[in-house]
Amino acid sequence: MWFPTVWIYLVPFSFATEFWKEPVFWIGLFFVTFPLNYLVYGLNDYNDTWADALNKRKGNFLFGASYSRQELGRIPFKTAMVITPFFILFSILSGYKMTLLLIFMVGVNLLYNFKPFRLKERPPFEIIIQVGYVFTAFFSVLLNDLDMIPWQTVVYLCLFAFQAHMAGEIMDIEPDLKAGKRTTATLIGRIPSKLIMLGLLLIEVYILYFWFDDLLLSGFLMIFSLWLILDMLFLFGRRPYSVSQMKLFGVAMNVSAILSMLWILYSGCLLHPNF
Repeated sequence: MWFPTVWIYLVPFSFATEFWKEPVFWIGLFFVTFPLNYLVYGLNDYNDTWADALNKRKGNFLFGASYSRQELGRIPFKTAMVITPFFILFSILSGYKMTLLLIFMVGVNLLYNFKPFRLKERPPFEIIIQVGYVFTAFFSVLLNDLDMIPWQTVVYLCLFAFQAHMAGEIMDIEPDLKAGKRTTATLIGRIPSKLIMLGLLLIEVYILYFWFDDLLLSGFLMIFSLWLILDMLFLFGRRPYSVSQMKLFGVAMNVSAILSMLWILYSGCLLHPNF
């Protein structure tokens, strides 16, 4: 799940602007690839050690770490060391608005992971707070001095973030139940969770096709939606996926993320709604 921050960072760009010639673009891309994800997933792992220990898909480069709380004890300090130099640099480059935006992005992660809020175990807020990912696009706009993305794009990106998170919850129902972790998926079950994910996908298809005239991305998500229907009715239903199947899904997600990144940069499709 490394790709949401990178994917959303790239949305405000298109190849037509020759953005790759600007050094600040590459600095920002590095930040959302490693330091920002170190913040997001470092704090997540730091606060989920008991659940990750029961999760068979964890402990690899595809799905993330599985370490003890003792081994991850210095993660908050290391996170601060990793992101602070970038906070200073980006604040110098883009001013106080960037400072406030970065503070907000850190605050979202604290609300999500730490008590007394710990929204990751307060369904359905653990899904709603995924809008924090969308602020990566605002970061991109501010850092690279770009035009603000349309509100229609913001709506689509929110749904994208919700759907990506829901997919992870569905895969983790059994280990989360064993760990006593409350999520939307553990509360309502696998089939209702898949129905929510299907609804999000179909709304995304509608938005991409009718708001952005994008046949390629909408067609891909429509195929994914049809597969999810087959999954529910004939293939898996309420049965959990095996580790090998989840790894196959993980590889497919990464490949589709890379290909769709290239497409949005080539087409600029998410920057030009038809109304």
